Amino acid sequence: MSDHPLLSAGNSSHYGASNSSDSPVLPEYDEQNRQVVEKRLLRKLDLRVAFLVLMYIMNCMDRTNAAAARLRGFEEDLGMTGNQFNTLMSIFYVGYLLTQAPSNMFLDRMTRPSLYLSNCMAIWGAITVFIGTYHAILILRFMLGFVEAVFFPGAIFLLSRWYKRNELGLRTALLACGASISNAFGALFASGILGSLDSTLGFAAWRWLFLIEGTLTIVVAVSAIWILPDFPSSPSVWLLPDEQALAKRRMEEEVAVANEHKDAPVEGWSGLVDALADWRVWWLGAALLLMEASLSFYIFFPTLSATMGYNSTITLLLCAPPWILGTATLFLVARHSDATGDRFWHIASPLFVAIVGFMIATSTMNAAVRYLSLFFMAQAPVAHIVSLTWVMNTFSQSQSKRAAAIALINAMSSLGYIGSSYFWPSRWGPSYANSFLICILTSTMSIAMLWVFRGHLSRCNRAAEAEEQALGLLKGFRYLL
Repeated sequence: MSDHPLLSAGNSSHYGASNSSDSPVLPEYDEQNRQVVEKRLLRKLDLRVAFLVLMYIMNCMDRTNAAAARLRGFEEDLGMTGNQFNTLMSIFYVGYLLTQAPSNMFLDRMTRPSLYLSNCMAIWGAITVFIGTYHAILILRFMLGFVEAVFFPGAIFLLSRWYKRNELGLRTALLACGASISNAFGALFASGILGSLDSTLGFAAWRWLFLIEGTLTIVVAVSAIWILPDFPSSPSVWLLPDEQALAKRRMEEEVAVANEHKDAPVEGWSGLVDALADWRVWWLGAALLLMEASLSFYIFFPTLSATMGYNSTITLLLCAPPWILGTATLFLVARHSDATGDRFWHIASPLFVAIVGFMIATSTMNAAVRYLSLFFMAQAPVAHIVSLTWVMNTFSQSQSKRAAAIALINAMSSLGYIGSSYFWPSRWGPSYANSFLICILTSTMSIAMLWVFRGHLSRCNRAAEAEEQALGLLKGFRYLL
């Protein structure tokens, strides 16, 4: 096996040592001074990375606003019939699937990822503004997915180029909170627009929704040019020289620890070939595909909320509390996962909770009970975020392979949304019992695949321990389970 990510984030290299001739020559800091510089570096970095959360909020709002618009005449005004709305939701993920891997490989070779991500964001904001006939929207939704696909895997990769393995879980969770915040407050935002701007200047309320959200996206994108960080090796005006040197050293230490007693990491475009040849990429991709299929309910969350029989304004307001709870749970689970070094049970547990929610929703049409089930379902995205952290930990030793693996696995998981958009046809409503049963099945299959993967990593750990004992090594390094 060519890869061996490690449980320990420590290393035996002195801070002033260098593994590369072109690495910065660092002063001989003692450990206390290094901790002061590192704390200052992380504080500055966290403030800038926090802007990624706002970008992700807009990313999720722009892809899901059609679900809110559906409650105020979107389908009727555009003459949609049958499964045309489901096709509209599905086509987004076709474009989303095609772009992720080549985009991340391109991003890995750039020096200014801030420009790349912000420009792509401005483009998808402009696409959101232009809404016409059904077929025009179909084309625009495909293009929207094509451009939006750049952001999330790119943002995840950007985080992995700044943070150490034991720091990634919480930061990834913070980024992912953008989705939950978008689902919660995006619904409140849509409720205000749809309830107050109908027929203003002769436009339907749902057209105002697309116009306002698209314009806000462009404003955020322009701001991101000056706020987002680039890579540690890129020139920076917001870091002091010792901070930038330490930022680069931290990543060199991570790679050095991950590759101790291993061959040199493969870089360049060959990282994509290496990722494609690694069966673990395909296994995790398939497991996350099933997981994403079970998460398809969140695309139709306003529709599920509407089955309780309230008007569109109340329906959208009711969407917020489940996602607020989901956001709080995400913080706690991600932090605990980092602290314990466990990944599998922090993935499986939220999925088990969601399965309970699916079962409750299948068994009754009582409004109060079905609303309770939405709170259980909203825990499922927590599993997806911890899964992404697990992916970054598993493929942490080569930057190029990591970029390719993140993008390929995220792209494969997107296939789950393409098909699962048809899990929720109107004819299965208002109970959507068949839809929930499919979600139970896909969740269970995903948990089973991840359990098998955990067993594989456990065997690798035992083999590594035996090798270390035979060689008389002082350090034990393990895969995160």
